Amino acid sequence: MTSPLKSLIASGTKLWLDSIDPDLVASNRKLGATGATSNPIIIADLIKTGRFDDDLDKLMRDSRDDDQIAWKLTDHLVRQAQQVFLPAWKETGGNDGYVSFELDPLLEDPSANMPQNQRTARYVELGKRWSAGHQNRMIKVPATPAGLAALEDLAAAGVTLNVTLIFSSRQYQAARDAIWRGAQRRAAGLEKFKSVYSIFVSRLDVYTEKAVPQLSPAAQGMVGIVNAKRIWRENQDFWANKGTPLKQEMIFASTGVKKPQDPAWKYVEAFAGSDIETNPPATNDAVEKSGRAIARHIDEMPEKAVLDEIDRLVDIQQLERTLMEEGIKKFADPQKALLHLIGEKRAALAGR
Repeated sequence: MTSPLKSLIASGTKLWLDSIDPDLVASNRKLGATGATSNPIIIADLIKTGRFDDDLDKLMRDSRDDDQIAWKLTDHLVRQAQQVFLPAWKETGGNDGYVSFELDPLLEDPSANMPQNQRTARYVELGKRWSAGHQNRMIKVPATPAGLAALEDLAAAGVTLNVTLIFSSRQYQAARDAIWRGAQRRAAGLEKFKSVYSIFVSRLDVYTEKAVPQLSPAAQGMVGIVNAKRIWRENQDFWANKGTPLKQEMIFASTGVKKPQDPAWKYVEAFAGSDIETNPPATNDAVEKSGRAIARHIDEMPEKAVLDEIDRLVDIQQLERTLMEEGIKKFADPQKALLHLIGEKRAALAGR
């Protein structure tokens, strides 16, 4: 049986893992993964396993601040993953081998009511702090107004960026233009300049199934793919003449299928052939077990009638507004849950 993930990589795709579980990082590295990403849900799920109780116990002896403990544990696990992928970073001269570190999601918590300029300043401060001294760490910043406003200064400061929560071409363009302005201000020039743009895919199809039920069977379930491929083409065209030694790439995120009847490889196969896919561990496992040989499909689009129908019926501005509202909630709530979990762990470990 062929290895579908190795055929995916052979097609030109960089395979990253949507987890920093040390065990999964090791097993997926053997399958060909060359990078990884982190978020509060991943950290919370790892804590729940009990495998990191000793690490937490040590951190709790040194600090009473649950927020500080969350960041120290995240930093520890991200560093471990960075070591695993560092050879890929060295072999590619900085084009691959990164691990993404997400900045404080509570900055976007609507209940905090923090002014945008303060949130932006905080993104810049935290981005510089958590990237300092790291070769293959990417700093993940959301494509919110405050996050977008921070990108130019972060890029100018030499921070390697992964812009997340992108649902539309408007967000992508705003992020790309800000980062490019910052890159041109770098004292060290463009030699080590690297940026990636995480376009979410399956969430769009979940949205249109509810909000645009009149889409035909040929178009329903294809909006996420069409949108991401169009933005991928924009990205290819923009950077073609910029003379950057490293590739400025798209990350195709949210690649796990949401409907049981969809094959596990639906999104994985659709974007094969270029840039980066960051897949959930379960998606990688299911794709690998399929035995399916995956070839390049990134250039392929549905027929014109399907594209015209999507353009006619899907209000991309409304889609972006809705998914950003949901995305910000999904951004902040897991961090709150993580801090609550650490508080519970503190009480449990104190009684050991």
